Amino acid sequence: MARQKRLKSETGIYHVMLRGINKQQVFFDDDDYYMFLDVLSKCKVIGGFKLHAYCLMNNHVHLLIQEGEEPLAESFKRMGDMFVYWYNSSHKRSGAVFQGRYKSIPVNDDEYYISVIRYIHQNPVKAGIVKSCSEYKFSSYNSYFKTSFVDTGFALELIGIDEFIRLHNEPCCDMHLDIDENETVKLNDIEAQRVVKRISKCESVEEFKSLPDDAKKEYVELLKQQGVSVRQLVRLTGVSYRMASK
Repeated sequence: MARQKRLKSETGIYHVMLRGINKQQVFFDDDDYYMFLDVLSKCKVIGGFKLHAYCLMNNHVHLLIQEGEEPLAESFKRMGDMFVYWYNSSHKRSGAVFQGRYKSIPVNDDEYYISVIRYIHQNPVKAGIVKSCSEYKFSSYNSYFKTSFVDTGFALELIGIDEFIRLHNEPCCDMHLDIDENETVKLNDIEAQRVVKRISKCESVEEFKSLPDDAKKEYVELLKQQGVSVRQLVRLTGVSYRMASK
């Protein structure tokens, strides 16, 4: 079957989304997030594109990006190659990190452009990770208040900083490119074990089992939110099926 032809943006600006392969988590710790941003900034210089907004979630990435001197497909291929090389070496794995081709939607007018920026920055708030956009450190929201590699000038020329803040304090009800909210992050056992250690600080099943019940219940809830399945919880933490499935 032939690939569907991408819609062309009149402005050269696109809302782009990358998602983890097989719906899996991509970013496990700060090093993963910061390396992706480092690769993104380097590819921005090489490819000549403009970056108007970004947000890195644990299993997907949102970018508001304006095509530069080279086609975006080439920039994303370079970005993928650079990040995957580091990622696979760092996590002792092989194969793809992101699923297939990136998804993109053209952004052809100013009103929609501002709506996409707000939507991208509000992803962590919508997911319940933080209460306000400013609290999340892996989006470009705070870049609008300081010097960074994000191209903030166009948005601020359109609406100004006060309106920018006001809009971000209001929920975005517009429909935008995103993952299916009914889908859950799927982790293999190695990735799930890494998440268990990062969140609980426990190095073994025995250590987790020795925790107080209240602590175990709290960690179980957090681990489920990170995509660890009930069966993985039973195997990797030693908790009962009843506790894991609540």
